[in-house]
Amino acid sequence: MSQSLIETLPPAQRLALAYTPARMKPATMALLALESRLAQAVRQASEPIMGQMRLAWWRDQLSLPFQKRENSDELMRALAAFEGEEDALCKLVDGWELLLSEWIDLAAIEQIIDNRAAGFAALARLAGKADATDATMRAGRRFALADLAIKFSNAEERGQVLEHAAADADERVALPGELRSLALLDGLARRSLRRGGTPLLDGPGSALHAIRLGLFGR
Repeated sequence: MSQSLIETLPPAQRLALAYTPARMKPATMALLALESRLAQAVRQASEPIMGQMRLAWWRDQLSLPFQKRENSDELMRALAAFEGEEDALCKLVDGWELLLSEWIDLAAIEQIIDNRAAGFAALARLAGKADATDATMRAGRRFALADLAIKFSNAEERGQVLEHAAADADERVALPGELRSLALLDGLARRSLRRGGTPLLDGPGSALHAIRLGLFGR
């Protein structure tokens, strides 16, 4: 695995990767690194059109067969682990693109979290755990909601996210060991949403919670 890609991950995602079974680490790292790269494209866009152009490049590249992509990018090479799941990665790009909208309503929030969860569902299928797709989508959606609550500075948008999450903020989802990374992120997301959208890792308490999730998955 690429250490330089691992270093692009936020602390919670880096910790989640550390508890991922060896067989699933390359694909998990690639997915989390793609999320990090797309988040950067949205965050650094001085105008929506600039962010849309960057995201369109990723969507176009991921729509191509691996051999025809711009493989000088190490992340693009790492995403070869998702061969056969390119549609899910393109959905992920679409989800991040919605964050460039001037106003994000409930319909957009629903689309964003579905599209981001699709990446984790693809990871489940790559792990041979297609039967866990529904649970993976629920956990992935909750992680995406917590991430939105943390990122949104607009109080009304943030309130919509927290209200949307309230219905199942405490629901536990059983995930296979191959998806320990998502189990850890989902557990931190539940904690964050219960506290009104606090950072996933906000002190010793959250760190201890993450370690327990990493070791036991719950």
